[in-house]
Amino acid sequence: MQENYLAKWLNNELSEEELAEFKQSAEYASYQKILDASQKLEAPEFDVDQAWATFKAEKMAQEVKVVQLNPFRQFLRVAAVIAVLLTGAYFYLNSAEENFSTQFAERTQLALPDNSEVFLNAASKVSFNEKKWEENREVKLDGEAFFKVAKGKKFTVITESGEVAVLGTEFNVENRNGFFEVTCYEGLVSVAFQGKEHQLPAGDSFVAIDGAILTTEAVAAIQPSWMENESSFKSIPLKYVLAEVERQFDVTISTENVDTEQLFTGTFNNTDLHLALESISTPSQIRYKLEADKVLFYAADTP
Repeated sequence: MQENYLAKWLNNELSEEELAEFKQSAEYASYQKILDASQKLEAPEFDVDQAWATFKAEKMAQEVKVVQLNPFRQFLRVAAVIAVLLTGAYFYLNSAEENFSTQFAERTQLALPDNSEVFLNAASKVSFNEKKWEENREVKLDGEAFFKVAKGKKFTVITESGEVAVLGTEFNVENRNGFFEVTCYEGLVSVAFQGKEHQLPAGDSFVAIDGAILTTEAVAAIQPSWMENESSFKSIPLKYVLAEVERQFDVTISTENVDTEQLFTGTFNNTDLHLALESISTPSQIRYKLEADKVLFYAADTP
């Protein structure tokens, strides 16, 4: 095969005799597959002429002398463009993710490609790759979400603290600043945490705070309390309770002479800020001041 056949073939410049000879070569089948694949790719918009002009300008700036290119110049140009297109398309198809998030005092609901449902609590984010969903049902979570998973292949929720895997069930996952909790409401959930796997049947929870696993009680509810506009806690450090108040009401909370590590058990309403503050201050034997969007909790004996 003549050395410049590939460049001429890519530019449709081969004569009938040259094309026939080229098709008989061992390389032709491979080149044809590459061309077919590149024509099917949906790559981001790419200005070939601009890219080539930029490339030449950079090369000229680096070299004092201009060297005449050999007859392979056209071939190298086309090959470089194909390489850029293929690399860009591969990166785009394999890294493009769908992202959904909520702000403070905001919630949302979304459907995944298989019709699984995700309910995002306040100040939370999920992301997934829609293009690769059929081969890999995987969701990344930062915050808290309740999942209703359609039956099918393994469904995985990835957090910084651990991974949760199911086939089809209903469960809640929360992962925030050292607090990691998974509750199964239907089916069976597998939780991978610090290299160990924990199986959760319906009604069971897994809770870890700052890496330490806590003992939990059975859950009788059919969905998390925040889905019903309430936030519930069982022997959880007060600092996590106050952080949840900030997320639910978009307020800033500060404390004075308050032990935020003390354990809190109780529930507060997610729609009435005054009622929520009373529900926390009374059992904790502390007081609070509310000014605009700022809340100060302080000990009862604070001067």
